[in-house]
Amino acid sequence: MIIHIDSLAHPGIEIFSTLTEAQLRNRLDPSRGIFIAESPKVIKVALDAGMVPVALLCEERHIGGDAADIIARCPDIPVYTGSRELLASLTGYTLTRGVLCAMRRPEAPSLAEVLKDARRVAVIDSVVDTTNIGAIFRSAAALGIDAVLLTPTSCDPLNRRAVRVSMGTIFLVPWTWLEGGYAALHEHGFKTLAMALRDDSVAIDDELLMREPKLAIVLGTEGDGLADNAIHGADYVACIPMAHGVDSLNVAAASAVAFWQLRVR
Repeated sequence: MIIHIDSLAHPGIEIFSTLTEAQLRNRLDPSRGIFIAESPKVIKVALDAGMVPVALLCEERHIGGDAADIIARCPDIPVYTGSRELLASLTGYTLTRGVLCAMRRPEAPSLAEVLKDARRVAVIDSVVDTTNIGAIFRSAAALGIDAVLLTPTSCDPLNRRAVRVSMGTIFLVPWTWLEGGYAALHEHGFKTLAMALRDDSVAIDDELLMREPKLAIVLGTEGDGLADNAIHGADYVACIPMAHGVDSLNVAAASAVAFWQLRVR
C-alpha cells in the first residue's frame, strides 16, 4: 500500500523519524521491538535471512526503481513515500540510498543454539561504537567466524548504524548475548583467547592456538582494551605482532587480522 506523505508528522512515520534506538528496541516488551535497515542491498539481505518487514520509507522516484523489488516482496506493508526534500530532513537519510525498512526485531537465540556447530567464535566485550560493531560483523562473515557473542555492555548489533556499516552481514552470522560470562564458553568446549597487549602475550600465529578445535576470540573496548578479569580468566592471551613502533590497531581492524589468522584451515 503506497502512502504519500507531505509531513514527517504523518502517523506511522515516527518509527523512522522520532523514536530513539531504545524506544525501537522496546525494552518493556521485546517481542514488539523494531530495527531499521537502510539501503536496498541491506534490506534484501535481511529479507533473505527471514527478517519480517513492518513498513518501508522511500523517495517517490524509488518506488519504480531501487525499491521496486522490495515492494514486490512485501505487498502487505505500508510504503510511505514523499519528496527528496522532505525525506532529506530526516537525520542520516541522505546516507541510505533512499530506502529505509522497519523490521521486526527477532528473538535472540540461546547460547547453545548459536554454538551448536561452531568452531571459531568472536566475543565482543564492552565495545560500544556502532561503526566498530558493524565492521567486526562484516569481517566475521567474510573470514569464516561461525558465530558472534556480545556481552550485555556492548552495543546492540541491530542499531541502525551498525546494521548499515555491516552491509547486512549481521543477518548472516549467528549471534546472541553472552549473559553467563566466559565460564559458559568453557561449558561448551571452547578455549578462550583474549586479544591483549601483555608481556606474556603470544603471537596470534602460535601453533598452540592454531591447533585448538574450538576457540573463542575475545575483543575488548576501543580505548582501554579488555578488562583485567577477562584477561586473567582466559586460556590464552595473544597479540598481533607490530612493526614501526605501532602498539595496537583499532578493534575492528584487529578483529579482521585475528579472524584470518585463526580461522579453521
